[in-house]
Amino acid sequence: MKNDELDKCENFIDHEYIEALLNEGKFADNAFISLALDKADRGETLTHGEIAALLQTKNPKHIARIYEIAGNIKKRIYGNRIVMFAPLYVSDYCVNRCSYCSFNHAHNFTRRRLTMDEVREEVKLLEMMGHKRLAVEAGENDAECPIDYIIECIKTIYDMKFENGEIRRVNVNIAATTTENYRKLKSAGIGTYILFQETYHEQTYNRVHLSGPKKNFAWHLNAFDRAQDAGIDDVGGGVLFGLGNPYFDAMGLLLHNEHLEKKYNTGFHTISVPRLCPASGMNIDDFPNPVDDDTFTRIAACLRIAVPFTGMILSTRESRGMRKKLLHLGISQISAGSSTEVGGYVMQDKNAGSGGQRSQFLVNDERSAVSIISELMEDGFIPSFCTACYRSGRTGDRFMSLAKSGQIGNVCLPNALMTLCEYSMDYGDDEFRRKSAAVIEKEISNINNEKIREKTIDNIEKIRSGGERDFFV
Repeated sequence: MKNDELDKCENFIDHEYIEALLNEGKFADNAFISLALDKADRGETLTHGEIAALLQTKNPKHIARIYEIAGNIKKRIYGNRIVMFAPLYVSDYCVNRCSYCSFNHAHNFTRRRLTMDEVREEVKLLEMMGHKRLAVEAGENDAECPIDYIIECIKTIYDMKFENGEIRRVNVNIAATTTENYRKLKSAGIGTYILFQETYHEQTYNRVHLSGPKKNFAWHLNAFDRAQDAGIDDVGGGVLFGLGNPYFDAMGLLLHNEHLEKKYNTGFHTISVPRLCPASGMNIDDFPNPVDDDTFTRIAACLRIAVPFTGMILSTRESRGMRKKLLHLGISQISAGSSTEVGGYVMQDKNAGSGGQRSQFLVNDERSAVSIISELMEDGFIPSFCTACYRSGRTGDRFMSLAKSGQIGNVCLPNALMTLCEYSMDYGDDEFRRKSAAVIEKEISNINNEKIREKTIDNIEKIRSGGERDFFV
């Protein structure tokens, strides 16, 4: 944390404004909400007041319509594609005392940082699951886990080559840092820089962050500004729903997104919607703002309506049932076969896990990656392992321009189908290949651009019969 950069930090989250919006929205009448939903249905941008009203409505008819509109937006912009990824925890050393996290500095357990050989072992197992996109995760400890260590991990991952390919995109979820360190991450070739504000309510934030650098609300809040200044134009935000008032935090996310759009011409590439869940060393009953399933579902759907072109991520914190439900209402990216423990994939492979004692949080969806991927196809989705946008320079405002123009389907759908075909040939059994072939045959006609459609058909044939790999448009 540099003093000169800390002095530049600003609190652009107007707490009084959000509270006023929520108080007014709580009493919005049916006519106001109906008109707001009509606007959303026409694809028009909603006001803050309209979003605040939608978030808080308890009218079953309005809620049903929120879900319908959110689902339609998801289909129109993202189709039925679901991007796949996995987290890779490399260090649980942490100097912060965050009351909700098992990596809390005050918790007494044997901490660990992976060696590069151990990173390779983890990545080898992740690649064997078929993953092409990873999110590197680490606690905050500059002595045990400096930025140069993270850079070395990224380089190690990118340098690995396997019979069936390689990891093609490494996203990074580490603590707020300096502009200089963000430049190092940019030079290392990261995909998206991910950071959760946890809660935008400053009083709540100060209560749950007991000590450490993360306790500084303004430093954390301005991290994406420093990342953008360093040239990282793909950033992903999020909050941990259940720490504070969930409606306040949803509105905070939207204001943060607008701040970035105004200042850098591009907002969040993705928004994650994790929900507070049990973790070692914490008692979930100590947190007074639990978010029930109905509220959580409504918030996710409202976020999809509010930021239609922003990807939405759901992790294995949520159950199989909740994940299945939210995939229809706006989620466009999920993790699969995840471990939230440092060295967890090797331990799983050896049936020697810690039983959650050293995991950052307990995983609710414990199914294997292939099981999740197979069920996605059964439910009418296309699992996508595409990493083309980052590798083709379609990041930041360039990606948003593609999405808003409606041309995203002519890029993302072909790439999804080609990577699914590649996955099926390299990791699937005969049954999986039959299932994926049926999905590809059904969906390929939905590529509107004739030249791209023909090229996709040709590339899929090369994948199946010629053993060629890594096609993208």
